[in-house]
Formats: sequence, C-alpha cells, structure tokens
Amino acid sequence: MDAVIDDDGEHAAPLAVRCAGVEKSFTAGETAIHVLRGTDFVARAGEMTFLVGPSGCGKTTLISIIGAILSADAGTIEVLGTDIRRLRGGRLADFRLANLGFIFQQFNLLPALSATENASLPLVAAGRSTRASERAAAVLLDRLGLGSHLHKMPAQLSGGQQQRVAIARALVHGPKLVICDEPTASLDTESGRTAMELLREVALAADRGVIIVTHDTRIFGFADVIHTMSDGVIEQVSGRSAATGGVST
Repeated sequence: MDAVIDDDGEHAAPLAVRCAGVEKSFTAGETAIHVLRGTDFVARAGEMTFLVGPSGCGKTTLISIIGAILSADAGTIEVLGTDIRRLRGGRLADFRLANLGFIFQQFNLLPALSATENASLPLVAAGRSTRASERAAAVLLDRLGLGSHLHKMPAQLSGGQQQRVAIARALVHGPKLVICDEPTASLDTESGRTAMELLREVALAADRGVIIVTHDTRIFGFADVIHTMSDGVIEQVSGRSAATGGVST
C-alpha cells in the first residue's frame, strides 16, 4: 500500500483505497445517467473513513466499485495496493474473499441457516472447518449482544438483530478492508454503539481500514475522516486526519 505524507513530511498511515477520476454511468432507456463524475477518494489503513451526502449522490455506487461488485467505466481503483480493474474472474473473487468484508442495508442472510451459520460463511468459504468457523462466529455474535440467539433463524430475529449477524459475518474472517452501507440504520443507539466499537477495533489495526456510508449522525463521532459527496464527486473532506491528503508514489 502507498504511503501518505503528513504536514511535517513524515509518513502517515498507508492507503487502503485510492480512487482517481472514477466514472460510472447507468442507462435508463436511451438516457445515460452519470452517477460518478471523475470521483477522487482515499481511505487509509487504521482509520474509519465515513462517506456522507444526500441520497442519490453516488455513495453506494462508489463503495460497490471499491468492493469489486460493480466495475467502473473509467479511472483508477487501487484497493490494498492492488489495481482491482486488472483482476478478472477467479482472481477477483479470491481477492474479495481474502481481503474484504461487506455490510449492506439489506442483510442478505440465508433464511435456512442459523445466526451462527450465517456469520460463519466467509470462513467456511475460505476452507476452514465448519466447527472452527462457527466457534469464531459465536464469539463475535456474543460480543454484539446475540449470545442467547446463536441458534435462531433469521425469521426469529428482529431487524436490528439480523443487522448484527450481518456485521459479524463481515468481520469473522479478519478482512483488511470493511465496506459498510448504513450499518447502524436498523439498530437502536446502544446496539449501534456496540457495533461501531467492534468496527472501530478492526479499523485501528495498522493494516486494516473501514469505509462507512451513513446518514446516521449518532455515529459521526467514530469517524477519523468524513468525505462529503454531492452529485457524483467528493466536495469536502474533514476530520482528525483530513489534512494528510497527499500521496507519495
């Protein structure tokens, strides 16, 4: 990962994500809708980077491109030092499985699996035994307040409880980058804080970062940097480390 130069010329945290000139359009009938318009964005390892702005400004599209769920029309997308636009097929899938964790608004839990089984899926997919995977998942679920719900099915859980299972699933394999879309939208204040504290532990690791798209002002205090987006571009960067924006190559 590339280093960042701070105001004193010292090396700051390495970049987990670097996007430059990213463009993305969607077609509706004969009309092209330009969602990202040459967007520049960086997120550093060891930090929580928030992405905020009005609905429809391109936030979810940007993180979907960073997470290799969507492809960009143009621009540079480097994730953990890898140019993901150069990866194809199995190599891209392997990179995503090994390095990324996802938390989206839609919980996407498998209805026929218990909370523990759902949360353990990334480890099972990576080849770890089912038993060891479920033990690791159970530890995370307990820390998220679901210790008494480990064997319940998604239909037996509230929306907030399902979201906590989704958070555990994103963290269980120790990803180097966690990408979140409204991770606390369905949680009450206490549960949301518990979830953010766990995410914060991941973000503070020297080689790990977290990107969070949110409208939840209750959690803004957890951010190290806040990128404000409007009409497909980043308009403002603020926060504790916003000044260290230069990139050395």
